[in-house]
Amino acid sequence: MKEIVIALAGNPNCGKTSVFNALTGMRQKVGNWPGVTVEHVEGTAKYGDTTFKVVDLPGIYSLSSYSQEEIISRDYILDEKPDVIVDVVDADNIERNLYLTTQLAELKIPMVIALNMVDLLEKSGRKIDIKKFSDLLGVPTVPIVATHSDKTGKSIAQSWLGVEGGMDVLLETVEKVAGSEFDLPRSAQHINEIEDEIEKLSAALKVKDTDDIPLRWLLVKTLEGDAEARNRLLAAAEDPDRAVTVLTDTENHIRSVIGDDLETIIADGRYGFIEGLLRETMTVSRRRQRRDMTQKIDRVLLNRILGIPIFLLMMFASFWVTFNLGGFLQGYIEIFFDKLSAYLSGVMPDGLLSGLVIDGIIGGVGGVITFFPIILILFIILCWLEDSGYMARAAFLMDMVMHKFGLHGRSFIPMIMGFGCSVPAVMTARTLNTNEDRLITIFITPLMSCTARLPVYALFVGLFFSKNGAMVILSLYALGVLLAVASGKLFRKTLFKNAPSPFVMELPPYRMPTFKGTMIHAWEKTHGFIMKAGTIILAAAVIIWALATLPYGVEYGSADSLAGKLGMFFAPVMKPLGLSWQAIVALIFGLSAKEVVVGSLEVLYGSNAAIAAAFTPLTAYVFMAFCLIYVPCLACVATIRRETASLKWTIFACSYLLVLAYIVSLAIRLIGKAMGF
Repeated sequence: MKEIVIALAGNPNCGKTSVFNALTGMRQKVGNWPGVTVEHVEGTAKYGDTTFKVVDLPGIYSLSSYSQEEIISRDYILDEKPDVIVDVVDADNIERNLYLTTQLAELKIPMVIALNMVDLLEKSGRKIDIKKFSDLLGVPTVPIVATHSDKTGKSIAQSWLGVEGGMDVLLETVEKVAGSEFDLPRSAQHINEIEDEIEKLSAALKVKDTDDIPLRWLLVKTLEGDAEARNRLLAAAEDPDRAVTVLTDTENHIRSVIGDDLETIIADGRYGFIEGLLRETMTVSRRRQRRDMTQKIDRVLLNRILGIPIFLLMMFASFWVTFNLGGFLQGYIEIFFDKLSAYLSGVMPDGLLSGLVIDGIIGGVGGVITFFPIILILFIILCWLEDSGYMARAAFLMDMVMHKFGLHGRSFIPMIMGFGCSVPAVMTARTLNTNEDRLITIFITPLMSCTARLPVYALFVGLFFSKNGAMVILSLYALGVLLAVASGKLFRKTLFKNAPSPFVMELPPYRMPTFKGTMIHAWEKTHGFIMKAGTIILAAAVIIWALATLPYGVEYGSADSLAGKLGMFFAPVMKPLGLSWQAIVALIFGLSAKEVVVGSLEVLYGSNAAIAAAFTPLTAYVFMAFCLIYVPCLACVATIRRETASLKWTIFACSYLLVLAYIVSLAIRLIGKAMGF
């Protein structure tokens, strides 16, 4: 059976993931690109006797080396050499999308354009002559509607465009072009001055080896100012010093003739070709209903005064639905595990084995699985908002505010998600372009009060602050936000002195997300959480159970246990905060999951009355503040390790949070004592 490797390329929000899902269904696997944290998704598709390996490249706007996503996509295409590039082009935003197409065409790798969302052309009052478009562009073009079934996609293409389309036709076209000679299409041609200089450079530079990378592509990218392409070209030249001189002379000559920088000249040439192509192949009516509707909605949602309150209201509604509906379902899962534990307690003899199974394994696994409904519902809502085009606008709204504190506009989304769960919030930081912005966002996100901390707040508010509990909890949420912003400002001035990267994000038209696409996106994220974070929590739960049980024969969780001795060891350090060894042990247990803090206190003290006697209102607030700030749960720590791909940065994140927790908690206690509390 023949196998063809497809590289799926395209702009962000072009529907590339929907095309990938439509081609591969559930035959997918997710991993990380070597050495980086951007996800690598592969799948398989079948058509006749041919198997297609589909590699979903990160969404990019060009083949330059400005962002990690662009570097990954370009390096994969250049180094792995897929059989065919399938360029997914959003038909409703075709002008912008074709800019990447003109660059891909220069690689001389067999290519097919999947013209996606052709159903929106009719709604926007436009129509494309697909055959003429394909001939003039020099690339086979297949119209598709990735969010519909293959049959529906075919009928839409046939009725509106007069040609066959759909996923089957796309795979059939890919099969035809695979292995064929791909001549340089017209879309890759530049103005005469550029073409003449490229020809002269090809003759003047004696290139010994380009690893099958087209010399022309290297020359064009070098003239555009691409440092990576220039390095590859000079490394392949027999005389690098002479090559530098020739390149410099050529660049100066073109500037003197045309009077502009080369990157602008080449970009203008590409856009000029695109404009001419669409003038020849596209007819436009006066009906532009969809675009007009997007503009009307944006007048409200991006309003200078109303935009942020509307966003906060939508986030509040999202979390309200998540934690009310998810909490309702979570209760049933908790009941199941309680009954399972009770049943096993009745049938298993007392001893280490029963303690390990009931307190360690079932407690650990149950603690993860009970969060499954909340995480899944949260991701469903957020994926729906993302696919609809709204989340891009939310980040756009917050960009100006975040930049004042040295943070990127997109950092706001992980921070908001952190109020739900730190694990997916840290994972969301991968959407930022630069490593500096990603690291800062990862470091400050755990300072958001995740829902796992709510039981701790609820316990102490009920015991000490029942009259003004709402204000106390609100102050803790505000404290986390203020510390996050202040930390971000400090990191920007010390560790990462570069200014936040420019926030140029397209505002895609609003679309109604499909149920299938939303569920697939949500499941991919939730499945990763369960598989990766769940195993970490399980291991931590077993370790904590062992510390509270050993040495054998001592009372579970007593001062004579290893956990008790551990708490007594740290007691002198925590004495200035006014916290007992039991509180210290509860915080240590809370590393597995913050909800464990409450259970640990109840086990160690025996009752809420004993807890109330051991704390004062001031030390209770100190304890809550410390619980807010200190090292996040092990699942979050493991996620930080995975997202930073660095043990050094993971240790730094945990260390700075622990030191910050101590300093802030000590300040709260000293100020409180000075005020007479």
